[in-house]
Amino acid sequence: MGGTSETVVAARGLAKRYGDVRAVDGVDLTVGRGEIYGFLGRNGAGKTTTIRMLLGLIRPTAGEVRLFGERVVPGTRAVFQRVGYLVETATAYANLTVAENLEIQRRLMGVGDRGAVDEAIELLGLGEYRNRRAGRLSLGNKQRLSLARAMLHAPDLLVLDEPANALDPAGIVEIRDLLRRLAAERRVTIFMSSHILAEVAQLATRIGIVHAGRVLEELDREQLRAKEHAFLAVRASDPARARTLLTDAGFTRIELAEDGRLQLFDAEDRAAEIAPLLVDAGIALTELALEREDLESYFLRLTEPVAGGER
Repeated sequence: MGGTSETVVAARGLAKRYGDVRAVDGVDLTVGRGEIYGFLGRNGAGKTTTIRMLLGLIRPTAGEVRLFGERVVPGTRAVFQRVGYLVETATAYANLTVAENLEIQRRLMGVGDRGAVDEAIELLGLGEYRNRRAGRLSLGNKQRLSLARAMLHAPDLLVLDEPANALDPAGIVEIRDLLRRLAAERRVTIFMSSHILAEVAQLATRIGIVHAGRVLEELDREQLRAKEHAFLAVRASDPARARTLLTDAGFTRIELAEDGRLQLFDAEDRAAEIAPLLVDAGIALTELALEREDLESYFLRLTEPVAGGER
């Protein structure tokens, strides 16, 4: 099976419609063995619907999904012995303990090694809660239990919908390190959705940005870092008029930030032109600084809703 070229997840033309609503609209994805793929989008972008189709939990309106080369259709069973997943909210049998929940999962997945329960408890840091009923766990520890259930049978593919949900900062770091180790040491493929770019950027080897059911952009980690654009921040007494003047002068990428400043992209080498242009037009210039757009700002700008709901 070895080699990074092995395709674990493949989706082609994947679509899901509910009446006139296009929840997912022609998604193409390919994820190789050992990759950590971050499926990034705002809430409502189509992430969970896509994941549910990848797992065969709902039927696509169009397109197909293949896991490990096998097409996912109703009744597909064998391939899912190699898949662990956590979709939407953490679930467990509330009246059973952590250990009992995991023992049921071990039997359901046909895991012969009884030590798998202890290993999962250790992996997810649930040792002090092993005899506590799941219904009495904090939200964060319920999330850990759900992750333990997903990992119990040592799957080759983990599909995780918002895995950091309800975890405190220390827990997020622990899960991040665990997923990184699984990918690096055990060659586990991880497909994870999130709306938090900063977290995904630290973990994923590749990222797909989804918006309105479509993949807008797909980037590896280096390409994503390159999106940290520098821009000139301009604060003027009349932003609207300043923007018009700058546009007329040939500055082509100008955006108005929430704080009222103008952001001029791809303009660092023309900074010296700005002050004379505005001052000569009677516009007071109170700030002109070179700043850098962080990844979160880039993501929000790329997925900013516009008129009609399309970009």
